[in-house]
Amino acid sequence: MNTIIEPFKIKSVEPINFTTREYRERAIREAFYNLFLLKADDVLIDFLTDSGTAAMSSKQWAAIMDGDESYAGSRSFFRFEEVIKELTGFKHIIPTHQGRAAEKILFTVVGGLGKVIPNNTHFDTTRANVEFSGSEAVDLPVAVALDTEKRADFKGNMDLDKLEALIKKTGRENIPLCFLTVTNNSVGGQPVSMSNIRRTKALLNKYDIPLFIDACRFAENAFFIKLREPEYRDRSVRDIAHEMFSYADGCTMSAKKDALVNIGGFLALNDSGLAEKARSLLIMTEGFPTYGGLAGRDLDAIAQGLTEVLDEDYLKYRIRSVEYFGDKLEKAGVPVLVPTGGHAVFLDAHRFLPDIPPENFPGQALSVQLYLEGGIRSVEIGSVMFGKEVDGKFFGAQLELVRLAIPRRVYTQSHIDFAAEVVIEVFRKRNSIPGYKITYEPPFLRHFTAHFEALPIGGRY
Repeated sequence: MNTIIEPFKIKSVEPINFTTREYRERAIREAFYNLFLLKADDVLIDFLTDSGTAAMSSKQWAAIMDGDESYAGSRSFFRFEEVIKELTGFKHIIPTHQGRAAEKILFTVVGGLGKVIPNNTHFDTTRANVEFSGSEAVDLPVAVALDTEKRADFKGNMDLDKLEALIKKTGRENIPLCFLTVTNNSVGGQPVSMSNIRRTKALLNKYDIPLFIDACRFAENAFFIKLREPEYRDRSVRDIAHEMFSYADGCTMSAKKDALVNIGGFLALNDSGLAEKARSLLIMTEGFPTYGGLAGRDLDAIAQGLTEVLDEDYLKYRIRSVEYFGDKLEKAGVPVLVPTGGHAVFLDAHRFLPDIPPENFPGQALSVQLYLEGGIRSVEIGSVMFGKEVDGKFFGAQLELVRLAIPRRVYTQSHIDFAAEVVIEVFRKRNSIPGYKITYEPPFLRHFTAHFEALPIGGRY
């Protein structure tokens, strides 16, 4: 059989709201043309993020009911700790309320002025927490990652030649650790090969630099390794994940992705001295080390989710359903980043709207239009998120993308088919889409709360 079906039955449903074009025009205007500021009830299909938006399983809900809410020494924590230790092999497991809290603690401890943190590509909160500490975040993707039209198996890889050049230029003493994001969200949810993970670790060992993994989509990355690296074809995804973590000295994780839950995360590491500093900061900012800002029931749900996500029938469905979406768009001539990543379809806004320059935010323009046309909420990953102005000159992002992130176990094939029809219709009308200018922005992570204003068609700011 060629049809990939959902490896689950639907047990509970939630209604979604249908709106008119006139209603959506008013809603997006009142939200200052920022899709983060929309009310969720005004969205038909929500592809803003795959973070914290999963549908939990019956076993996860059962685990929630069994959660132990003791302030200290909760049995829910010990189950959480046991599952993560078995999965990752790390000695110290520190719960946090989500991934960015783990990043904040880690970079507060190891970062600071003059420090440099290399990464295949930092995502938004990682970069913000690095820079907030005073450190410099440096992206080192392989060259093919920046070509949205070229297919390659592992476009998420770290460029090792650039990494070694950075180490030599910066000095080992100024690089407290190196990060590797799996899968690499900012370049299209692209996987990192086991070979690249192994070789990255070997290079860092030459300079005694620890390797940390951003593990929020580790299971999807492990499944891509199984599919695309021949020597891993007959290995289980769990075994592949074990090997991935074996090359690292620690990890951060937003459990809101591949742990299939709505809140939670953790910092895991082997260095006892670093763990002691992290726990001290955790107590001040998140909570006692056996709950870390989470309810006991959340810890139990994470433990169950980390078990379920390694089910290979689930991962086969997950990867193929996202690929199905991308295939429909590509066949219709819509410019998408290829190959499709594990958690999202990424539209190439630069090719979609070539007449809108980076300083007028083609990704934001496309995101707004998708909402107006069909009530679909997406997110810009381009010059709003990563562009900046230096000495009066605007520097755009390396890629101008719009991400359609698919929540796990939430939408059916008919939802995806409808969404594809909306994207294709917007592509047909692309010459009538205006650019935008920013009228308000905060100093960090501006894409979350910035205000925008539409420009005249063909207008420039």
